[in-house]
Amino acid sequence: MKIQHLTLLVIFIFNIFFTNAQTSDSLSTKSLVRKSIVPVALIGIGAIITNSQFEQNLQINIRNNVGNNFAFHIDEYTQYIPIAEMYLADLFHVKSRNHWFNQTKYLLISNIISSGITFGLKNTITKTRPNGLPESFPSGHTTFAFTNATVLFNEFQQSSPLLAYSGYAFAATTGTFRVLNNEHWLSDVLVGAGIGILATHIVYYFEPLKSFNPFQKSKNISLIPTIDRYGYGFYFSLKY
Repeated sequence: MKIQHLTLLVIFIFNIFFTNAQTSDSLSTKSLVRKSIVPVALIGIGAIITNSQFEQNLQINIRNNVGNNFAFHIDEYTQYIPIAEMYLADLFHVKSRNHWFNQTKYLLISNIISSGITFGLKNTITKTRPNGLPESFPSGHTTFAFTNATVLFNEFQQSSPLLAYSGYAFAATTGTFRVLNNEHWLSDVLVGAGIGILATHIVYYFEPLKSFNPFQKSKNISLIPTIDRYGYGFYFSLKY
């Protein structure tokens, strides 16, 4: 019943976007509706197939093909690559939609919203993972990866399409290995991807705190991502 409610909610949200597009002359609103079609479809399909015999048989077949002891945790790293791509592009002065501070702001807001939705659903829909552990639906890693990829897409889709779309390749890799590693079912990954994409597009549509940027006029600040075996972070440099 919870899954059915989720499906109805997805359809309701899509109808709201569709209605707005028909009644509004705003190009940005129509663009949001177009961008919402894929994530809404992912969420809808995931909600339909979750806990189905098809999904269970698919997971069994996948594990039989890769081996029941298969484990390759590249998904722990690929989820962060779109973030690194964005800041490296800034470092090399690739033209972007927003200043680096606004990029960071929308990245954080998008992840707060998408993660909030995902972990709220995890606690509500008590679905067991293929490996027997709890809180399977949706996939948090996949949500995070596709949120990051969609931020990268929104920032560079006009100036560098190849860079913009590349994040989705790493996000898809993350989702794929969540399934291959027996951490998640297919529906978990599909819904996680849909939530990440949709939440980020909505953030970029409304652009919260748009005017807040204390570094807008500063040209002597550098923000560089750092990744090593001990963790992830940023290198901040300010020249006086």
